[in-house]
Amino acid sequence: MTNRDILGKALTAGTQWADAQHVPLAGDASNRRYERLTDPASGKTAVLMDAPPEQNEDMGAFVRMANHLRSIGLSAPEIYAMDLEFGFLLLEDLGDALFARVLEKDPGLERTLYAAATDVLVHLHAAPVLTLESYDPSLMTEYAALAFTKYAQGIMGTHDTDARNRFELRFADILHRETGGARVVVQRDYHAENLIWLPDREGLCRVGLLDFQSAMLGHPAYDLMSLLQDVRRSVPAGIEMRMIDRYIDATGVDGHDFRTAYSVLGAQRNLRILGGFARLATDFGKPQYVDLIPAAWAHLMRDLEHPALTSIAQIIRDTLPAPTPEHLAQLKPQ
Repeated sequence: MTNRDILGKALTAGTQWADAQHVPLAGDASNRRYERLTDPASGKTAVLMDAPPEQNEDMGAFVRMANHLRSIGLSAPEIYAMDLEFGFLLLEDLGDALFARVLEKDPGLERTLYAAATDVLVHLHAAPVLTLESYDPSLMTEYAALAFTKYAQGIMGTHDTDARNRFELRFADILHRETGGARVVVQRDYHAENLIWLPDREGLCRVGLLDFQSAMLGHPAYDLMSLLQDVRRSVPAGIEMRMIDRYIDATGVDGHDFRTAYSVLGAQRNLRILGGFARLATDFGKPQYVDLIPAAWAHLMRDLEHPALTSIAQIIRDTLPAPTPEHLAQLKPQ
């Protein structure tokens, strides 16, 4: 038994899961580790999140966001017990019915699930905002530039610094111009692998929310774009267009401005994914993320067709290598 195991046991000692069976759950791209705990007496389950603070995991952010989401009537996990000093949370178990798995079994639910997830964003964006850091043009540009410094450089061994500098100047200007206005809470990782279908609940509560601890204040189009330009599963174009229309109709935002911001933010997110997933493979030994890069590239190429992105489109097409099998192999540890 490791020191982390002992600390986790100490947290559960005063709960009904003190003698629970522990089964590891699939993790994510972070340093967090998850276990499902089953009470042998009642059969009730909970989830133990292990997030070492020394590895830059901030459980306080998760707690604040979970409490906010629950306070406005959304289905974030209830927190049963916590040890923020050592990085442990004992959470309500929302189950395994991730949107992506549900839709593999029953594609006919696609429109229902995406409509519910879109309606959750409408509700969240109408609620009072938390005091959070801003996902502003400067930070978004910095993250997008990882496509040069991590993706291109990981493949070619170097990158065109002049092209990157021109991209950063132009893209920051585009973001300032096209993504201003009201700020809302954006979860920044809102997609089918982080949403759980809870059909026994009603209305908005049917959507279980996970992985929201990195939330910031940003543009209302960001999470909808994250949901619909999903690199982990292909969302039909018809669903994408209907959900954009659904959000616009429900909120009354300007349709032209919203769709422009959607494409601009899509380019930003997909550039960040190129760089971020390349870094996970080359720096952290997680080659499985390389296999998702072609989907991000396809979304990026489509986003770049929007006229608002004309000033950076050719820089990206000329400078970043396409994710061919040969190029992707360069990103995987040899």
